Amino acid sequence: MKIAVINGSPKGKYSITYQTVRYLERIFPEHTFFVLHAGQTVKALEKDFTKARELMEGADAILFSYPVYTFLAPSQLHRFIELTKQSGVDLSGKYATQITTSKHFYDVTAHKYIEENALDLGMRYIRGLSADMEDLLSEKGRREAEKFFERFLWSVKNGVYGRPVKPAEGFVSPATVPEHCKEKAGRDVVIITDEVDGSSNLSVMIERFRRVFGYTTRTVNISEYPFSGGCLGCFKCAVSEKCVYKDGFDVFLREEIQRADAIVYAFTVRDHSMGARFKMYDDRNFCNGHRTVTVGMPVGYIVSGGYSSEHNLRTVIEARSETGGNFLAGVATDEDNADLAVDTLAKSLEFCLESGHTAPQNFYGVGGMKIFRDLIYQMRGMMRADHKFYKKQGIYDFPQKKRLTSWKMYLVGMLLSNEKILAKMGNKMNDGMLMPYEKMFKKMDEGKKLK
Repeated sequence: MKIAVINGSPKGKYSITYQTVRYLERIFPEHTFFVLHAGQTVKALEKDFTKARELMEGADAILFSYPVYTFLAPSQLHRFIELTKQSGVDLSGKYATQITTSKHFYDVTAHKYIEENALDLGMRYIRGLSADMEDLLSEKGRREAEKFFERFLWSVKNGVYGRPVKPAEGFVSPATVPEHCKEKAGRDVVIITDEVDGSSNLSVMIERFRRVFGYTTRTVNISEYPFSGGCLGCFKCAVSEKCVYKDGFDVFLREEIQRADAIVYAFTVRDHSMGARFKMYDDRNFCNGHRTVTVGMPVGYIVSGGYSSEHNLRTVIEARSETGGNFLAGVATDEDNADLAVDTLAKSLEFCLESGHTAPQNFYGVGGMKIFRDLIYQMRGMMRADHKFYKKQGIYDFPQKKRLTSWKMYLVGMLLSNEKILAKMGNKMNDGMLMPYEKMFKKMDEGKKLK
C-alpha cells in the first residue's frame, strides 16, 4: 500500500509524533510511506501545491501525523487542509487515519477535527492512534502502535470504516452467510438490551447481528430482570463490594456479564438517552464502585433512532468506553444502511476478539481515571474496596512520585530561560529530544542486519 504521510508538525523531522511513523516504516516494510512535512513547509505549499497534490493523488491512504496543540491540530495543518480543499484535489474513496502525540488533553477534539475534514473530502476514515509523548519508548507503547496499524490495514482490506454508505466489495448478505463461518465456539459475547417489541427495528438489527456474527451470542434482556429499585447512592458497595438490595444483581453482574469476552449494548434512543431502564442498569453497576473490572474488553452498540444528531449521547458512549478501558468496536444505527452498519460492527468486533486489539485511552479515559484516582485516594478510608482495587492495579501513579522526571524538567526550564545558552545550543535541543528514538531505531536496524 502507498501511504501519504502528512506531517503537520512545524518541527518537521524533529517531531516526536513523526517518530511513530518512522517506527511503523520499519515494522511494516511491505508498505511504502511517502512523507510530506506539510507543517514545516506550508508557506511554500501556499505558493505551489503541486507536490502535495501529486503525493496525495498517488497514494492509497492518507496518514495525518501531528502533535495536539490547544484542543486541535497545529495551525499549520489547518492551513494545509484549507489549501487541500481549495486545490480541488480529488481524494474521494481514499482511506484516511491519524497519529497524534499529546498528554491526552482534548486529543478527542483534535481527532474529531481531522475526521470531519476527511469526510468532507469524501475519504473513508478509520479511527487513529492517540499516544502519550513518551509511549513509543516503552514496549507497551510500541505494541499499541503496531496494533493500531494492524487494525488500519485490516480495516482497509475488509472495507470497514466510519459511516459506510454503500456495501463494501465482497459484501455477503445474511441470507447467504456460509454455515461454517457462523457460531464458532470459544468466545462468550453477550447482548444487553431492554427491547420488548420483537418486530421493532432494534429487534431486527439484533437478529441480523446474531446471524452474521462469527461467534455464538447470548442475550440478556434487562426489562425482564427483577430489579428491587434504582441505585440509592448509599456507598455500601464501595466498602463491602455488596449492594444493599437483595435482588442479586451484583452477583448476576459479576458472574453473567463481566466474565464475558465482549458486550454489545442494544437500545432505542429515548429522550436523548438510552432510556430509564438502561439508566437503572447503569446506575446499579455502581456496585463495581469506580473499578475498571472489564478493562480490555471490546464493546459495541446497536442503536435505533437519530443517534447521529445526539451529540451528548455519543459523547457519553465514547467516554464510558474510554474510562472503562474498553475498545469501542463500533456503533451500528438504522439511520442509513442498517444492514451494512450491523455487518460492519460484527466484523469489527470479531477482529477485536481474535486479535486482542486494544488502544491507548484518550482524554475521556485518561482524564476520567485521574479524577477517580485522586477521589478514591482521598476517600480511601470509606471506599475501601475501591482503594484495594486501585492499589492492586497500580492506578495510583501520582506525578509527585516521579522525582527524577521533575528534576529533569527543572534543568530544561533553566536552559530554555537562558538566551545565551539557547543561542549556543542551536538545534541541539531537538537532537537531544530525539536521541532515545535514534538509539531505538539504530538497535532495530542492526537487528535486521544480523538476521
